[in-house]
Amino acid sequence: MILLFLIPLYVVFAIAFGQVDPVFRSPIPVWNPVAWDTSQFRDVISHIVGSDDYLSGAFIRTFEYVLIATTLSLLVAYPVAYFTARLAGRHRGIILALLVAPFWISYMMRMLAWVNLLQPDGLVNKALSAGGIFPVHVNWLTGQPVTVVLGLVYGYVPYMILPLYAGLDRIPDNMLEASRDLGASRFATLVRVTLPLSMPAILASVMLTTLPMLGDYFTSDMLSASPNTSMIGNLINDAIGSTTQTGQAASLVVILLVFLVVPMILYVRSTNRSEGART
Repeated sequence: MILLFLIPLYVVFAIAFGQVDPVFRSPIPVWNPVAWDTSQFRDVISHIVGSDDYLSGAFIRTFEYVLIATTLSLLVAYPVAYFTARLAGRHRGIILALLVAPFWISYMMRMLAWVNLLQPDGLVNKALSAGGIFPVHVNWLTGQPVTVVLGLVYGYVPYMILPLYAGLDRIPDNMLEASRDLGASRFATLVRVTLPLSMPAILASVMLTTLPMLGDYFTSDMLSASPNTSMIGNLINDAIGSTTQTGQAASLVVILLVFLVVPMILYVRSTNRSEGART
């Protein structure tokens, strides 16, 4: 953790709160925290919430996309995880293998497959046009927010299914049987017993998908490549590619880290409270 996480993170802070070469505009890291300069960081903040807030659009889009994509992922993942954990029976192993299969293929290859499907003459438009009966010529790859959101759902929904499956599989059968013995229907048992008991798994799965989504840049680059759908991760990636904006990239990473730490703390607190209630 020290070598692979804390030291690189400290380097980011040293660049974000460091100096800038006055001639070449390249970053000069400052390793002593006492001598850190917040001018670069404050400049980036002014571009987010100040009068010159040209970076605010990417932040707003990021949170909108992530919120919608996380909600859609949960709506897809929970029924799949519930069926696999409670109803699949002897087919559970096959279903789990199919759920793990996307991890065997690189994320880039899966996004490239969607690029081919979403071309103007791709299978998606052909399916919507019913094989050419209706004229459908949607340019899915030209800055469409729905394309980016669905790409996020497709890319991260496996990360949500597996924690949900693990949580649902650990629910004691005798509690569900007690609910049925007391006269509750299958739906009432799901709502009043299974859903509350699976809430820690829901929180864990939401965290596992939301956090990487907030820093994702590859999905938008592959499925849109338009400034109209750029996210925080795209801003960081573009700034890293410029030798004169590395300090801005580091500052954006620090800001994103603050947004990530807050839900992590809330998740840990809620998990501790639920464990305390069970004991």
